[in-house]
Amino acid sequence: MVSVALRLVELTLPVGNDKLVDEVLEGLRVEEKWVLKISDDRTMYRILVPWGASGPLIDGFTKRFGNIDGYRIMVHSIAASIPGPKDEETPRDQKSRLKDVIVRRIGRISREELYLGTSDATMLTYVYLATVALSVIVAAIGLAESNIVMIIGAMVISPLLGPSMALSMATTVADVKLAMVSIRTLVISIALATTLSLIMGYYLSVDPTIPEIASTTNVGLSDICVALASGSAGALFLTIGFSTALVGVMVAVSLLPPLVTFGLLIGVGEFDLALDAALLFATNLICINLSGVLTFVAQGVRPRSWWEADKAKTLTIWAIVIWCVLLALLTMLIVLWGGFDF
Repeated sequence: MVSVALRLVELTLPVGNDKLVDEVLEGLRVEEKWVLKISDDRTMYRILVPWGASGPLIDGFTKRFGNIDGYRIMVHSIAASIPGPKDEETPRDQKSRLKDVIVRRIGRISREELYLGTSDATMLTYVYLATVALSVIVAAIGLAESNIVMIIGAMVISPLLGPSMALSMATTVADVKLAMVSIRTLVISIALATTLSLIMGYYLSVDPTIPEIASTTNVGLSDICVALASGSAGALFLTIGFSTALVGVMVAVSLLPPLVTFGLLIGVGEFDLALDAALLFATNLICINLSGVLTFVAQGVRPRSWWEADKAKTLTIWAIVIWCVLLALLTMLIVLWGGFDF
C-alpha cells in the first residue's frame, strides 16, 4: 500500500442536506465519512480524503452551500490514520477514474490552506525582522571570513522564501491586498539586510576577491537556472503541503548571498562590484517570482468565482509578461555591463 497524506474536512450545515453533500462527494475519492448531529438544527459531516482531493472538495462545498446560514468548513491535517488509506477494489466509472487522475496529477492542498500558509509568512513581526537580521549577520561574517558553514547556516534561518512565494500566490489569484503586504515585507527585508550588511562591511575586513564574494558579483546562466528552479520548487512544495524548510534554503541561496554582498561591498567602497551583486539579486528575485507564478498556474491555483478568475487570468498574464520583460532588460544590462558569465 502506498502512503497517502490525508485531510479531515469538517462541514457544518443545517439539517436536511445529506443528499446534497453526497452529490458533491460523488466522483471524489473518500476514505471515510461520518455524520454527526451536533444540535437539533445542525449537522456535522466529517470526511476523510487524500490531501489532493481536499481542494476540489472544499470548492464543491463552497459552491453548493456557501450562501447558507450556518455553513462552516474546517480542515485538519492528519498525522497518522490507522488503518491507513484503503485500496479501491470496486470498479468505478470512467468519469470517476478521470477525476482521480486529475487529482493525483494536479494534486494540491486546498486554496484556503495555501492562502493561510503564504499570508502568515508575510507577517512583519519582531520575530520575522529578528530572523532577517540574524541571517544577515551570520551571512556577512561567513562571507567576510570565507566560511561556507556559516553561509549555509545563514541560509537555513533566512525567511525570504515567505514573502517571495506570497507575491507569486497573490499574482496568481489576483489578491491585491496580499500582493501589497508581500511587497512591503520584501522591501523592508531588503532595506534591513542592506543596512546591516553595509554597517558590517564598514567594520569587517572584506576581500572582494575571495570566491564566496566574487561568485556573487557575476551573473551566469547557472544562476538564472537555479533561481528559476528555486521559485518553482518553493511554489510546488507549498501547493502539495510539504515542508518548505529545505526549499527555503534553496531560495535563500539565490537571494541572501548577493544581497549581503551588495551591502558589504558598499561598506568598503567597491561600488562597481556592489552594483554587480545588486544585479544578481534582482535577476534572481525576478526568476523566483516568475517561476513561482508559472508553477501555481500549473498546479491549478485560481480564485473560486468566475469573475475573480477572469481578473486573475488577466493579472497573471500581465505579471508573466512584466517579469519576462524585466528579466530580459536586466540580462541585456548585465551583458552590456560585462558581468554575464556564459
